[in-house]
Amino acid sequence: MEWTDIRITVPQKDADTAEAIATMVSNGGIYIEDYSDLEQQAWEIAHVDLIEQELLDKPRDVVIVHMYLAPDENPAEVLPLFEERLKASGIQYQLDTQGVEQEDWQNAWKKYYHTMEIGKRLIIVPGWETSGSSRIQITMDPGLAFGTGTHETTSLCLELLDDLVQGGERVLDVGTGSGILAIAALKLGAREADGVDIDPMCVRTAGENARRNGVEEHFRVLVGDLSDKAEGLYDIITANIVASAILSLAPSVPALMAPGAKFICSGIIDTRKDEVLDGLRANGLDPVRILEKRGWVCILCEKA
Repeated sequence: MEWTDIRITVPQKDADTAEAIATMVSNGGIYIEDYSDLEQQAWEIAHVDLIEQELLDKPRDVVIVHMYLAPDENPAEVLPLFEERLKASGIQYQLDTQGVEQEDWQNAWKKYYHTMEIGKRLIIVPGWETSGSSRIQITMDPGLAFGTGTHETTSLCLELLDDLVQGGERVLDVGTGSGILAIAALKLGAREADGVDIDPMCVRTAGENARRNGVEEHFRVLVGDLSDKAEGLYDIITANIVASAILSLAPSVPALMAPGAKFICSGIIDTRKDEVLDGLRANGLDPVRILEKRGWVCILCEKA
């Protein structure tokens, strides 16, 4: 099967921004070419200073982010959204596409994902690894949809869930992606979870991950626009999306919150933190805790 390789070339200083945008848009794998510290990496990994000339000739001041679209995805639908987000970010970029056989990439990104402990109780384990840890294990296969635990926006949400979930909660995950936040909440002890996403592929992936983690009976995954599929009241609501979507969602959140409920929103670039905080407060949501990591912001709110 031929997939579409969307290649984004950006200055090395903008690599994190380009990667984050690609991760949010893509339902396939992400692969990054970064040769800025080639010699150091070669020494740390293999303790050698002899590197092939082909690698030495690679540009050191740019990074290429590869985003892969499945054969049944239409690049004409994805590229405008992707380019819009790149333009909005203000970074310089070059966008190229080409066909690539699935075997060329489907295993390449696995070397970048490893078992990872989060918070006091959680451990994220890729499907091809095993863990003997006594922590609560979440098994994920990266590359299927946004949300593997490795990105700052997701790990910050997981840290808050690790603190908040005590058992018996009803959870709503808006823009569920891979389903990782809802699955984490359920494995931490939540009673039930609803996951909503506008992308049918994400909904399918979230369902598969729920089955992989043995929580499918308590996880309802729905195709919908933000919270329009939500019913009743929730003890915890999560939205790991983007700043503009959070601002659009904010007016409808308080009506979905049970007494004492918490709202976790993430996917916010730090330059839009104040704008989002003002929007949350204007809609009856009181920010009580703000977490930041590598330019990304996660906000915990209560109903004002």
